[in-house]
Amino acid sequence: MLTEQDYKDGQVLLINKPLQWTSFQVVNKLRWLIRKNFNIKKIKVGHAGTLDPLATGLLVICTGKFTKRIEEFQGQTKEYTGTLKLGETTPSYDLETEVDQTFSIAHISEEMIQNATDHFIGEIEQYPPVFSALKKDGKRLYEYAREGEAVEIASRKITIKEFEITKIKLPEVGFRVVCGKGTYIRSLAHDFGKMLDSGAHLTVLERTKIGSFLLENATTVAVFEEQLQSKIETT
Repeated sequence: MLTEQDYKDGQVLLINKPLQWTSFQVVNKLRWLIRKNFNIKKIKVGHAGTLDPLATGLLVICTGKFTKRIEEFQGQTKEYTGTLKLGETTPSYDLETEVDQTFSIAHISEEMIQNATDHFIGEIEQYPPVFSALKKDGKRLYEYAREGEAVEIASRKITIKEFEITKIKLPEVGFRVVCGKGTYIRSLAHDFGKMLDSGAHLTVLERTKIGSFLLENATTVAVFEEQLQSKIETT
C-alpha cells in the first residue's frame, strides 16, 4: 500500500491515456488526486513522453524524486500500433483537422505498401508536423498553424527500428512501429503516403510500449482514482 512518502520518494505510474485527453491533463489529474487524497499542498508529477490528444495508450508518469528520471525514460525505445488512411491528407497529418487534399490510390498494390516500409527503416530525416507543440521563436508550432502563418520547420534525425504492416484493407493500412526518441508517427504516415505517390494521414494511434514498460500493465485514470481512494479509506 503506497503512502504519501512513497509518492514523494518517487513512483513510476503506468497510465492508459484516454482518447481526447492531453498528456498534461493526465498529469494534472493524477497530481490533483494525490494531493487531495493525502491532503498535501505540493507533489511533483510529470510524464515521460507526450501523446497527442487523438492518440491513446501508454503514458509513463513519474512522481516525487522520480521526476528526475523523466529524461531517462523519454530516451527509451517506443512501440506504437495504428492505422493510416491512404488517398487523403490533412494539415495536422491526423484527424484533428479536415481533409485538404485527395489523391488516387488505384495504382497502389499490397506489394507496394509492404515494400514502402523499407525506405523508413534506420536513421532517417523527418519533418515534425506543423500542428505540434514544438517551439520556434518562443511560440508553439500549432499556434502558427492555427493562425494560418507559414513557418519554416527544420528536419530532425530519428530512428525507426521496425515498421511492420499488420493489415491492408484499402484505403486503410494497419501498422506497428518501433522507434527512437522524437519520432512523429503522424509525419511517418504523411511521408508514407508520399512514398506511394499518393497521400495519407493517421486515423488511429496507440502507444504499446516504452522501454520495458508495457501498455498491458497500465491502468486507467478512473481505476487509479478508485485504488487511491480505497487505500486511503483502509488506512
